[in-house]
Order: sequence, then structure tokens, then C-alpha cells
Amino acid sequence: GSSWYVGTGFFFAPVLALVSPWPTLTAALWVFIAIAGLWLGLLGLAMATGLAMVLRSNTDISEDYWRSIIDYPHVTPAATAGA
Repeated sequence: GSSWYVGTGFFFAPVLALVSPWPTLTAALWVFIAIAGLWLGLLGLAMATGLAMVLRSNTDISEDYWRSIIDYPHVTPAATAGA
């Protein structure tokens, strides 16, 4: 999640330097950066809340759930027998 935010910082730093003569455009870019940062913070809060709920319920998150999130194919024991 946050890697894209850090990466765009390398893009926005020179862009902000180039548009600094135009205060309105500079302010618009800062607003965009602030909204993106706020969105990233809200996603982090949601992730921490979900993790806390799972930890408090003392349940296990299955391997199938994690594989469905990252679209990783399920490997059956028969498929790995020949390897």
C-alpha cells in the first residue's frame, strides 16, 4: 500500500518545483498529495482494525483466504509429487 505513496514522492518533488511559479496549481497538487496520504492512513486504520478483530476472536485465518487475496493458485499435494 504505502510503497506507491513513497514512489510518487519522487515524481511529485520535481513537479512541485516546476509548478512553484503558479500558486494555485501548487496548492492543487498539495491537496491531491494530502488526500492520497489521508486515504492511505484510513486504509492502514482499517487494516489494523481488521487485524485486531481477528486477534481478539482467537481464530485462524486460513491459507485459502490469503491465497485468494493475492490470487496465488492453490497447490495440491499431487501436483508437487513429481517435483
